[in-house]
Amino acid sequence: MHKRSFILTCLSVVVIAAMLSGCAGTMVTPTQENFKVPVVTLDSMEVAHAFGYWYFSKKVQPTKGKPDDVGAPLDLAFIFNIENPNEYAVKMENLKFTIAFEEFDLNTVASTDTMWIPSGKTNQVRVHAHFDVRQSLLSLLVTGGFQLKAKGTNAWDQLEKWWAGIPEYAVPVHVKAGSAVFKADGLTQVTTFKASFP
Repeated sequence: MHKRSFILTCLSVVVIAAMLSGCAGTMVTPTQENFKVPVVTLDSMEVAHAFGYWYFSKKVQPTKGKPDDVGAPLDLAFIFNIENPNEYAVKMENLKFTIAFEEFDLNTVASTDTMWIPSGKTNQVRVHAHFDVRQSLLSLLVTGGFQLKAKGTNAWDQLEKWWAGIPEYAVPVHVKAGSAVFKADGLTQVTTFKASFP
């Protein structure tokens, strides 16, 4: 009985060793040659928070607090698919992009949360972008004056159109100049991306 038990134990050890060596043999070491660039695509955009359209100048006395130039906030959530085509896990360390309403660049946001994407898998990351009427007004006045004039409109009318239309997903929103940094075993790849919604 002891002899049979000993033989079974030896066979088990041999089988486990063979399985472990087989697994080790399939592991791929990251190299500059086999490091494929991960793919970033926009899955969707959500209006996380919208509070209508309003603006108060600092000439208006608030009920509480100090007067200031303030406008309605708007919070958009961008959900990206991060696809790893490699035979090993990669780490995303940074994701950054500019947001345009129609053809007007209004905000640049970034996520510095790190994320591991397993081999051959796709993760999702959600990045919030905060806007308000005041900040967007300044951006339009500095960079979009000529474009607004060419469209036959002004900053106030354009902002009202966006703040009223975006909660209904009636305004084209563009992701521009997107980039994401990926690392694997000391190697680095940078992915670029762009998208439009809807």
